Amino acid sequence: MAAITAALVKELREKTGVGMMDCKKALNETDGDFEAAVDWLRKKGLSKAAKKADRVAAEGLVAVATDGSNGAVVEVNSETDFVARNETFQAAVKDIATLALTTGGDVDALKAASLPSGETVEDKLTNLVATIGENMSLRRTQVITAEPGVVASYVHNAEADGMGALGVLVGLKSEGDKDKLAELGRKIAMHVAAGSPAVAVSVDIDGVDSAIADKEREVFADQARASGKPDNIIEKMVEGRMRKFFEEVVLLKQAFVMDPDRTIEKVLEDAGKELGSPVEITGFVRMAKGEGVEKKEEDFAAEVAAATGQA
Repeated sequence: MAAITAALVKELREKTGVGMMDCKKALNETDGDFEAAVDWLRKKGLSKAAKKADRVAAEGLVAVATDGSNGAVVEVNSETDFVARNETFQAAVKDIATLALTTGGDVDALKAASLPSGETVEDKLTNLVATIGENMSLRRTQVITAEPGVVASYVHNAEADGMGALGVLVGLKSEGDKDKLAELGRKIAMHVAAGSPAVAVSVDIDGVDSAIADKEREVFADQARASGKPDNIIEKMVEGRMRKFFEEVVLLKQAFVMDPDRTIEKVLEDAGKELGSPVEITGFVRMAKGEGVEKKEEDFAAEVAAATGQA
């Protein structure tokens, strides 16, 4: 039996594109025979899976998981939306979202974490690629906490319980009744989901990146000066436009979608009075499937024509 060194595992990984753990397992199963290990990986479908890794995966699912004052959201991508309806894929995504509650919003830590089956998340996805035949990837994850309080969730266009095209988490810190907090949190999460294209980027004004705010102020000032009005009027015009800007990107300043006469800030104030304890948003996250991924435009008619020699 050949010695199974780190260098040999690395060489096998470079040749096949398969993960380190699977390469090590292949060498163990074949007593360190390199070529036999390559064949072992091919028979398992893992080499084939690795070749799919450069294909664009912008479909899939966003999934949420909550546990009282903690919440996690993950995006697991596939190449087509058909896979999002696959029960095996859905079960894996659900397990990954639940596991994400323990990994602090770190993608690499989540990939390396072990699922109930004993597989790491990375190995699970590699095996699914081999089984289902599409590239898949864990693209991102994020966690929200609210102690004391609750983290509420909402999924839009749900494919299954807790997963769909868009997931939102909202953390509410309060000593108030947990059930009522959860109900309020879900409504605010629905508000956040409905926010496109004017999506909130911060809970409060202080959380807005100063560079972004300064740039907006500069643009508004240039526009106001073009009107030829006096400086004191220009200043008022800029301040008015900045207020409008903050109403669009700051969650607390937005008009509540279910009651436009009240801002989210007012909704929280009223809820605090009802619950007998102040209510504070500790954070929120809105994650939409495939956002920011450049999708390749497919011409299926041309592909069929080429395949049949009619191109």
